[in-house]
Amino acid sequence: MTDSPAREGLITGTGRWTAHRDACVPDDVARILATLPEWFGIPSATAEYVEAAATSETWTVRGTDDRVVGVLLVERHFPHVAEIHLMAVDRDHRGTGVGRALVDALERAAHADGVALLEVKTLGASHPDPGYARTRVFYERSGFLPLETVDLWGPGTPCLIMVKPLRTAVEV
Repeated sequence: MTDSPAREGLITGTGRWTAHRDACVPDDVARILATLPEWFGIPSATAEYVEAAATSETWTVRGTDDRVVGVLLVERHFPHVAEIHLMAVDRDHRGTGVGRALVDALERAAHADGVALLEVKTLGASHPDPGYARTRVFYERSGFLPLETVDLWGPGTPCLIMVKPLRTAVEV
């Protein structure tokens, strides 16, 4: 894999994939989201993610051709919390460990930065979407715990907030 000068600190993921803190990649976010209409099929929401990708803390996994195959955008609202604002893996690379590498890399870096809690919002279980059921299982297997379901996104779209503690209260 070609090492991009924009990347900061090599963080090894699991399996064959490596995630890096990277420069902003809004064009890659737009391309990847276009491959996932069942998750990102609302044009206004997709546009908001692409806009956020121009300024957000960005983590990527790149293929051997240096093409971005997975991206994770992070928001840090408080020093002790890092929120996964977006995670998307190109359809052709889903289920190969790209998402796991992204979460692992963020977790290690956030822990080193003194972050106590990772947070992610996803569609809640009261919505019957099978894709989001798999998303919730992925986060649960990654150590995230359901915290609460709130009405953030409007009727029929329950927002499940999940968290993953990185430090105990004593360490904070």
